[in-house]
Amino acid sequence: MLICSKNPLFPIDLGAENRIKNRTLFSPKSRIFCSQQQTPKNTMREYSRRRALNPIIISPDDKISLISKQSGEKSILDGKKGFLHQEMMILCALGYYVNGFRGFPWLALNFHMANNLNMHPSTLQLVQNSSNLPMVAKPFYGILSDALYIGGAHRIPYVSVGVILQALSWGSLALIPTASKNFVPLMACVLLSNFGASIAEVAKDALIAEYGQYNKVPGLQSYAVMASAVGGVLGNLLGGVFLLKTQKTKSVFLAFAAILVLQLTVCLKTSEESLGLPQPSNYTLVRESIPQIIKKQYSDLMVAIKEESVSRSLIWVVSSILLIPILSGSMFCYQTQCLNLDPAVIGMSKVTGQLMLLSLTVLYDRFGKNIPMRNLASIVQISYAFSLLLDLVLVKQINIQLGISNEVFALCFSGLAEVIAQFKLLPFYIMFASLAPQGCEGSLMSFLASALCLSSILGGFLGVGLASCLGITSGDYSNLPLGIVIQFFAALLPLRWIEYVPSSQDLTEKTRKKGRSKRTRRNRRVGRFSYDSEYSYRRERESD
Repeated sequence: MLICSKNPLFPIDLGAENRIKNRTLFSPKSRIFCSQQQTPKNTMREYSRRRALNPIIISPDDKISLISKQSGEKSILDGKKGFLHQEMMILCALGYYVNGFRGFPWLALNFHMANNLNMHPSTLQLVQNSSNLPMVAKPFYGILSDALYIGGAHRIPYVSVGVILQALSWGSLALIPTASKNFVPLMACVLLSNFGASIAEVAKDALIAEYGQYNKVPGLQSYAVMASAVGGVLGNLLGGVFLLKTQKTKSVFLAFAAILVLQLTVCLKTSEESLGLPQPSNYTLVRESIPQIIKKQYSDLMVAIKEESVSRSLIWVVSSILLIPILSGSMFCYQTQCLNLDPAVIGMSKVTGQLMLLSLTVLYDRFGKNIPMRNLASIVQISYAFSLLLDLVLVKQINIQLGISNEVFALCFSGLAEVIAQFKLLPFYIMFASLAPQGCEGSLMSFLASALCLSSILGGFLGVGLASCLGITSGDYSNLPLGIVIQFFAALLPLRWIEYVPSSQDLTEKTRKKGRSKRTRRNRRVGRFSYDSEYSYRRERESD
C-alpha cells in the first residue's frame, strides 16, 4: 500500500498475497510514505524501483496467513508484539532451570573426588577449571548456531545435541564403574558434560537475545538468571541432603541424567516455528556453501566486537575476573578436612547463595536498570572484594570469637563472593544482547561467554600457582590467610580502569549512532521512504 499526504497514487493490490514466496512482511508500523512536495513523475519512478518489495499494511489487530508454494507450510504473522509465547517460556525456563540444577551432580562429584579419590586440593581445583575448557570454544558454537540451520531450525537442534551429550556423560559416570574410579575416564566424562552444556547454553543465550530483539522484549537475561538461580537452590539443597543421608554419588549422577532426558523430550516436542522468531527464506538456506556462511558470520562477529562500547566493556569485565587468583579448591578442602563441615552444610551454603542471587536479580530487574552501568560495576566490584575477606574470618576463626559457629557462618556467608561474581555479569549480558546486530546474536553472546569462561579458567590456574607458591597443601593451611588477602587487593585493581565501562549516557549515544549506521543511511536516501529495518537487513544479506 502507498499512502500519500493528498491523493492516493496507486490502487491497493489485493493479489499481492498470492505472489509472496517466503518473504518477510513489513511489521505493522511499516508503511511507504510520499511527501506532498514530490512530483508524480518522481514518485512513479521510485515506486517502480521498489514495487518488487510488495509491501503490505497490517493493522495492529490484524493477522495474515501466508502459504508458501515451495513448502506448503502455513505461518501466522501477528501484529501484536511484546508478549512471551508459551512454548518459548517453557523451553527457556526449563533449560535455564536445568543449567542451574547442575549444582546437584557437581556437588556430589566434588565430594567424590575429595573423599573417595583423595585428590590433592590443587589437583581438585585443576579438575574443576580444566573441565571448563570446552566452553572456551563457545564462539565457534555460536557461529554455527547463527549460520547453519538443521531441519529449518538453528536453536533447538543445538540445545538438543547439548542435552544428549550431558546425559551420556553423567549416565556413564553412574553406570560404568571404571568411569568414576579412574582419573582419565572421569575427566573425559566431565569434559563431555561441559561440552554439551556449552552448546546448549550458547543456543539458549542466542534464543532469548534474538527473541528479545525481534519481539521488543528487552532484559530477558534477568529472567534467565532467575530460572537458573531457582534450579541452583533446589539442586544444591537436594544434593546436600541426599549425600548426607546416603553417600551414594552414583545415584545423584543417574538422577540428573534422568532430568536431562526429560529436558530432551521437551526440546524434541517443541517446534522452533512456534517460538515467535524470524524464519529464514529458502534462498538464504541454499545459496552459499557452509565454509562461505561460516566465513561471513565470522566477519560479522569481528565487526561487532570492534565496536568501542563492546570491546572496552569486554576488556574490563574479563580483566576483573582474570586478575583474581581463585582459591576455591583450597577453601573446599579446608572446610571439609579441617572444619569437618558435612555435605548438608556445604550444600545449604550454596542454596543460600542462590537465594541471594535470585533476590539480587529481582531487585535489579525492578530498580537496578536505572543505575548507570559504570556506577553499578564499581559498587559490585567493591562488594566482591570485601566478600572475599569473609573466608579470612572463617580461616582465622574470628566467627568463633564472636559466638558464631562454623556451620552457621559457612551457611550464611560462604557462598556470598561467588554470588556477587555471578551477579556482576548480568548487566553486561543484557547490554551485549541489546548491542548484538541482527543475525549475530549467538556469535556475540557466545564470544562474551567464552571470554568470561577463559578468564575464569586462567584465574583458577593463577590460584593454583599462588597456592603452590605459598605452600598450601591438604596438611598445611597456615598461609591460606595470606592468599585470601592477595585475592582482596587483586579484586580492587580493575577499579583503576573503570572508565572502560560505559555509562548510561554512553549507551544511549551508541544506540542513537547505531540507528544512523551506513546501512541505515543508505536505505534512507530514496526520497522519504521508510522501510522496516529487519526487512532491509535481510534483503541486503541475501544480495551480498
